[in-house]
Amino acid sequence: MVDFPGKETIESMKKAAFSLVKWVALSAAAGVVAGLIMSGFASLIAIVTEFRLAHMWMLLLLPAAGCLIVFLYRAAGHETDHGTNMVIEAVREDAPMPYEQGILVLTATVLTHAFGGSTGREGAALQLGGSAAAVGAGLLHLNERDKKLLLMAGMSAAFAALFGTPLAASVLPLEFVTVGEMFYPALVPCVLASFTAHAVAVKLGTAHLAAPYAVAAVPSLYSTAMLKALVLGIGSALAAVLFINALHITDSYFDRWFKGRPYIRVMAGGALVAALACALGTQDYCGLSSQLIHDSFAGNAAPYAFLLKILFTCFTLEAGFKGGEIVPSFVIGASLGCLLSGFLSLPADVCCAAGMCGVFCAITNSPICSLLIALELFGPEGMGYYAVSIAIAYSMSGYYGVFGAQRIRFSKTGTEAVDVKAGDLFKKHHES
Repeated sequence: MVDFPGKETIESMKKAAFSLVKWVALSAAAGVVAGLIMSGFASLIAIVTEFRLAHMWMLLLLPAAGCLIVFLYRAAGHETDHGTNMVIEAVREDAPMPYEQGILVLTATVLTHAFGGSTGREGAALQLGGSAAAVGAGLLHLNERDKKLLLMAGMSAAFAALFGTPLAASVLPLEFVTVGEMFYPALVPCVLASFTAHAVAVKLGTAHLAAPYAVAAVPSLYSTAMLKALVLGIGSALAAVLFINALHITDSYFDRWFKGRPYIRVMAGGALVAALACALGTQDYCGLSSQLIHDSFAGNAAPYAFLLKILFTCFTLEAGFKGGEIVPSFVIGASLGCLLSGFLSLPADVCCAAGMCGVFCAITNSPICSLLIALELFGPEGMGYYAVSIAIAYSMSGYYGVFGAQRIRFSKTGTEAVDVKAGDLFKKHHES
């Protein structure tokens, strides 16, 4: 005799089916919107970067561009900018996500790249995705639970379209908002929005399906190379901790020297970046530093390149320019990997890839997302090296992070709960 589902089971299946249909529609819409916006944004960044690289005198206008950024934020009533932390708080604590935040950060990031600030794009991507999703949630009168899911889907979509990593983007909001807990109710919206946005970006030519830094010739991990992979993880953790602390220390000094004077602060930071670039005679450390990543994979980066990228990025972001820390973390990891490859007698591209995903993991506290980024950016051949580097970097990097609003639930080295915010822990450590 066949047992048929009971009434409660049927009702549950109907509810699940209705939810699926709803989120297929909402996620597809979020993905299309994010894909279009991010494709346009990526094209703008590429255009202004190409012009700046051909006209180095643009660097001299960086302080003026900084003043314009400060003016725009103050005119919009945003004298302080919490950046990606604002999106994290909007998801976890239902904090407001102003719609104009996306427009401001897009404009400010383009200006920063146009005149040579050393920064990334993901801060703008996550805020743009969150802002667009918040607008959509308001127009559709979604409840707080659905609004939170749509915000996370918007973040995934924006990240996927901009970085070309839809798998990693699907997991990022689930993992990095609260470290140690995965918010699985958002899995379907994030996956669908992420792949939809990536498909739009591929169709428009701003993203590609092939791994951009494919690594093919990978030595066997099951040898003394395992110890070398451990070294790569330790080096990634140390570089990440140095980067995070340098950001906070620069911020504290700028606060002390330029308190209440945002225009002077941004002009000073812009002048330092421009002066350093002119003194070095290169724009390798400005903007996205894409050429520095390629040089690192070829084994040609200077031994001190990762230190200079940290310095340039700290002066840029803590002065008040916009963009993000994730792309700089890739550059830092790649150039560090290039340096370590000589000591470890490993191919430069393997070490660069391991360094990139290791430093990214350490600054975002997102090991699963880091593994998926490694797969999508570098291909599957070196996943053993990347996994070891990511695991060690996550374990050794402590409870810091570039996103101070991140809440870390559990110990990285034990089973006990810690439940701290990355930013609060840093303040406590440096005030004691």
